[in-house]
This record gives sequence, C-alpha cells and structure tokens, in this order.
Amino acid sequence: EELGNFVKRAIARGHDKKTVEEIAAQIETFGRYGFNKSHSVAYSILSYQTAWFKAYYPAEYMAALLSSEIGNTDRVVQYINEARELDLQVLAPDVNESGYKFTVVGDQRIRFGLGAVRNVGEGAIASIIAGRQAAPYRSLVELCDRIDLRLCNKRVIESLIDSGACDSLGGERSQLVAALDHAFSEAQVRQQERFTGQGGLFGDETPSSEPRTPLPDVPPWTEHERLTREKAVLGFFISGHPLAKYRTEVQVFNERTTASLGMWCEQKVKIPAVVTAVKRQISKKSGAEYARLTLEDFHGAAEVIVFPEAWAKLNSVIRVDGAYLFIGGYIPRDRGEEQAPFVVERAVSLDELKSKGAIGLEWRWSADSRPDAETARKVAELCLAHPGDSPVFIVWSTENGMSENGRGSKVRLRSRQFRVSPDEELLAELQGVVGAEAVGFVQNPHYRI
Repeated sequence: EELGNFVKRAIARGHDKKTVEEIAAQIETFGRYGFNKSHSVAYSILSYQTAWFKAYYPAEYMAALLSSEIGNTDRVVQYINEARELDLQVLAPDVNESGYKFTVVGDQRIRFGLGAVRNVGEGAIASIIAGRQAAPYRSLVELCDRIDLRLCNKRVIESLIDSGACDSLGGERSQLVAALDHAFSEAQVRQQERFTGQGGLFGDETPSSEPRTPLPDVPPWTEHERLTREKAVLGFFISGHPLAKYRTEVQVFNERTTASLGMWCEQKVKIPAVVTAVKRQISKKSGAEYARLTLEDFHGAAEVIVFPEAWAKLNSVIRVDGAYLFIGGYIPRDRGEEQAPFVVERAVSLDELKSKGAIGLEWRWSADSRPDAETARKVAELCLAHPGDSPVFIVWSTENGMSENGRGSKVRLRSRQFRVSPDEELLAELQGVVGAEAVGFVQNPHYRI
C-alpha cells in the first residue's frame, strides 16, 4: 500500500514513471531482508564472538568450520588452505585417531574426519571407532577382524587405504591394497564363526596382533597414482600436490588462483595450475572443436574455456595431470558477472619455464646496505652450489629507490658468472645470509612468455 502511494506521488511530482517503478521494486526487495538496528546488533555480537573464537582457539574453530562443511569439497579445500595460513596442520584421516568429524588432536593440529572420505558411511565409521576402544589397530588383519564387515565391505576399506587412513597400520598403501582380499576373506570366516558360536579349534576369540602372512612384495605407488587415488576418495589432494615441485614458479607467476578466477578484469592474467580434466566440445556455430579444462591449484579447482582458435594450437600440448602457466582474460560482455568465465589464450609448461630461465634470482642492494666482502663470498658460494638455468641479477638503488632529483634511481646488473637452480633450499640459505627482504625469485625480464 505504501509503495503504491510512493509511486503515485513521485509520478505526480514529475518523476519518470519507469525510474520510480524501478526504485519501488528495489525498496520492496530490500524490505524482505533489510536489518533493523536490533538485528544488526545481534549480528555484530555474533561476529565479535566468532572473531574472538578464531583468534584464541584457531584449531578448535577451524575444526568446527571444516566439520560444518564436511560434504562440500570446495569449501573443505578453501578452509584447509585457510587453516594452513593460520599455521595449523591438517592431518590425513587415520583409522586409529579420526572421528566422524574433523577433530583437534594436539596443539595446532587438526585430524581429518572419516565422514569426508567417499564410500565410508556413518555405520562403518561407528564400527571403526568401536573396534579401537580397547587398543589401536596395528595391522590390516587386526582392522578387518575387529570391525563389523557387514558394515565395512572391501570397498570401504580400500577407500580408507587410498585416503591414507590406514598408513598407521604399516606398509605401503600398494601393499595394503594387494593384501586386502586375503585379509578380508580370512576375517569374514572368523567373524562368521563367532556369530554362529563355533570359534576356533582351541577357542581363540581374537587373532594374533601380527599379520599371519607378511604383506605382499609389491612396489609402492608412484606419487601420481597415490595422489590420484587420494583425490578420488577425498575430492582433493592431502599428502602432497602435483604443483608442489613447482612452488617457486607458482609464487613468481601467480596472478590469480582458482578461488579468484571468476573475478572479471580488463587485463590479461596468469595462473599456474594442473589440468585435471579435459572436455572436448564442438561449436554449434562454427563446427570447430573447443575445450573446457578443469584446473586445480593449492586453493581448489575451477573450469576454464579454450576457444577454437587457441585450442587448435593447444590441443596437442595440453594433457591431463600436466602443470602449465595459463595466460588469458575475460570477455567484455561478462563484466559484472558473479563468476565470469576465464578464457585461455596461451599455455606454457611449467617444466619449460623452469628449464629455460624464465625465473631469475634478484639480490637487492641499496646505498645504505651494501654487502661486505664476506657476505658477497657466501652468496657466491651458495650460487655455485646450486647451478641451474636461472640468471642472477643484482639490483642497486639509492635510499628508498629515489635519487637526489626525485626520480627513481635503480640499476639492474646481470651476472655473467652465475646461473642457479630456482629452488626453495637456495632461497632459504640466501635469506639466512642477506635477509629475507634482500633476495627473492622474480620473473626474468629478458624472457618472453
């Protein structure tokens, strides 16, 4: 009624009818959720309490937050990264320590909840927890024998192995999977005997604490297979990441993460990521092939698009599980979209960036912080101890980077003697000698991507 009066009176005063109706619609929409003062006060108190909890009990807070999103893989990845930024360690699931939800197991440590492992239901988890009450599981045989195999089938146990939840039982994950059929079938027989009241020849009710047969002699999984299996049951990687060996490249070239990739901007941007899926499609308009790629980094996953012209050049280059630096941007018509599609234009293998000197080591001097001879000697020794393809630059600037005439005064010199391997070990050692602010890896200005 009041909105009707507002519209009539505004039009009567000479305002544009369309504009008035749009404003009225906005007022009506806001009225559905607009906060009055008492509502705002309640939210401010809740915000204060939440912030206090996070500041003083970060592990407990993050464990509760992770548990509240236990079925949402994207949110779990986001919150695990946030926990790590708070210097909290998120441990893999463990049949001897995990509950259904995420739990705090020590100072600054959160144990992954079994409820987040795919194929593992609440009944199976309850059986696992009940079976370890008297003593922890020490082998795969003990695990199979003590849990209720009517609730925990082989698929459940294999998912637990793949997730890392059985690592505390000893042996490689590949060995545990290879031994599962035998351990499971033996435990089934023993449980059936107990259920029917038969028992063993000498009345044994429990198996030996040691496996009856040694674990099969099979090679451990490759890192790729281990991480692939983890991702299949957890939705993400937890014991490592395919990008881990490219941390330097990620730090130097990272302009966006998968978490922020949907934010539209005018400029071209770069994102280092691993390709986890390639979906080839045919354009209805042109009949040409294009692709949608699923990219994954330390922050999560995102889908991007490669239009036909770019895909014609990249389809023989891009492969699943490959690590690349993607360069691209956004379409003008998508400005204002909540999640703007990222359009890939080019891609370069991170291995190529590593081997072709795309990253440089920069040692920064200023007028009041010139290194002495001993410091220079130590830096030279470290560079010689880490030979590689990355150039070494010395950047000299006046105090605060400004000369007497007010202009920036900076000189970049490239070493003819040294080329180094851009690894974290070298950087840490150099920072120990010259300080964290004086040295770092940068994009090589002479390398064109």
